[in-house]
Amino acid sequence: AGFTADKRKEAGSQHLDMGIAEEQAVAMISGMAKGGLRPVWSVYSTFIQRTYDQIAQDLCINSNPAVINVVGGGVNSMNDITHICLFDIPMLCSIPGLIYLAPTTCEEYFAMMRWAILQDKKPIAIRVPSNGVVHTTEKVDEVYSYESKYKMMHEGSKVAIIAAGSFYQKGENVVRLLADKGIDATLVNPRYLNEVDTDTLEALKTNHNLVVTLEDGSKDGGFGERIASYYGTSDMKVLVCGVKKGLYDRYDVEQLLKDNRLLDEQIVEDVLALI
Repeated sequence: AGFTADKRKEAGSQHLDMGIAEEQAVAMISGMAKGGLRPVWSVYSTFIQRTYDQIAQDLCINSNPAVINVVGGGVNSMNDITHICLFDIPMLCSIPGLIYLAPTTCEEYFAMMRWAILQDKKPIAIRVPSNGVVHTTEKVDEVYSYESKYKMMHEGSKVAIIAAGSFYQKGENVVRLLADKGIDATLVNPRYLNEVDTDTLEALKTNHNLVVTLEDGSKDGGFGERIASYYGTSDMKVLVCGVKKGLYDRYDVEQLLKDNRLLDEQIVEDVLALI
């Protein structure tokens, strides 16, 4: 996770190498948080499955304010069949009491991390962006809520793109391509994966008829399907964009994106077909 030898040496006794004992790691950080410490545990997306029970039972039932860095979640990560990093969103978002944040830039990640460490009420997971280090010159929020609050980045009409985490830049690309077609699409940074922001979703009803969700992971049981469910009884169309549930082995990233219609141009084509 980038915690190199020099950084481990600098951290000294504050660094604990848990090896592959993920269940023990979660039980330990829960106890540490209960005792007043603020532990931060970094784990690859694919290994979250090993400790689902401890996150639910030891951490979330007790509302212990530990922080989990989920590393490598998404298509641009480990990709053999036993190490697929596409299922952390469905897994973690099914656990009550856990807030799952999805930063879109380096600056937003560190702001979320600072807030997560300093707060003392909830366990917080943060999906570290897996699409490289992306910087922003825009001011990012320093304080976050325990309730989901999406952030409107550009307000347009008719079409709204809700692009989560490491697919946010893909959302920016789609908005630019739609602008070339004469469509001024709204762009939303949801920031929260675990619950929908009903205020924002309701507000979009006033001048939008299509919502497009983008998530870097399995769409089955994921972020976008929750939004689609919210709009289910309304007139709003929802296009959920993500990777179809499957056990992929040593896949080519570009081909996986193409097969799931996740290339920027494909998303634009599908949007134009729906409006």
